Amino acid sequence: MESETRSLVRVEHLKKHFPITHGLLLSRQVGAVKAVDDVSFDIQEGETLGLVGESGSGKSTVGRSILQLYKITAGKVFFEDVELTALSAEELRKLRPKMQMIFQDSYAALNPRHTVAKIIAEPMAVHGDYDAAQIRLRTLELLDLVSLKEAYLSRFPHEFSGGQRQRIGIARALALNPRFVVCDEPISALDVSIQAQVVNLLSDLQKELRLTYLFIAHDLSMVKHISHRVAVMYLGKIVELAQRKDLFAKPLHPYTQALISAVPVPAPELERRRRRIILKGEVPSPANPPKGCVFSTRCPVAIPECSQVEPSSQQVAPGHFVACHLVNPIVEGTKIT
Repeated sequence: MESETRSLVRVEHLKKHFPITHGLLLSRQVGAVKAVDDVSFDIQEGETLGLVGESGSGKSTVGRSILQLYKITAGKVFFEDVELTALSAEELRKLRPKMQMIFQDSYAALNPRHTVAKIIAEPMAVHGDYDAAQIRLRTLELLDLVSLKEAYLSRFPHEFSGGQRQRIGIARALALNPRFVVCDEPISALDVSIQAQVVNLLSDLQKELRLTYLFIAHDLSMVKHISHRVAVMYLGKIVELAQRKDLFAKPLHPYTQALISAVPVPAPELERRRRRIILKGEVPSPANPPKGCVFSTRCPVAIPECSQVEPSSQQVAPGHFVACHLVNPIVEGTKIT
């Protein structure tokens, strides 16, 4: 019998470097911004993998590279065991309905000249085999799914609040019954009072439609609420990946420890006793990352080896992977491949 869960998405040694050009007509490459540099992970069917890190760590680039919105520099991306990076444009187009994206800026992501009805119907008109009656019926179903009224169909994006616009974006992403959705910081542009509503909506939709998410964010409290596993990125690399409860209960990488120490605790007594880890210095440029461990220039516990040898990601407990010289692997040789 087939296992209840399997890898729906698999990423192997993904790299995305943006060229730095110079000279007449910017024709000469003089360097590269290493936005994503050798990243590997998988996402199980029906789960949410949270991807966290500071701005500029490469989170959004990972999401767009998985969906092949960026042409990757190296590595492989598999969806349903199909290598997306080996497909032609036409083959990829046929798979697109199964992979969708919810964008951070809901206003910029929606065409201001189109009504809600046209915005939600557009994917069905482009990819689906629907007639006008089917499109309208499906559009009404989608509005109901995201708790919006039928009366909104004739309105334009500027007539809605940020939370409502994000619900319209979610409805559009679900129009073609996708299996995998990249949520690219879908709540960071929203008021705090609205963020929980959108996260709860995404959780409800996942259960109802059996969706698989890559949830990209820098708000660890929201990631803790919605994710099953969490991957922590720093300067283009994943430095720690673990089950949600394990990561928050026992973070092992110094960068993860610093991130979690910055999350407020809703208990005054505990908050007063908690030790905050303040990182010194600035995040290095991804165009010129440090030698060895990319976090070595800011790490409060770095040893000489850290600035010379890049640590590999190793399993330190079942399902818990860390890229750090100071953490011992559970079994020698259990490295992420």
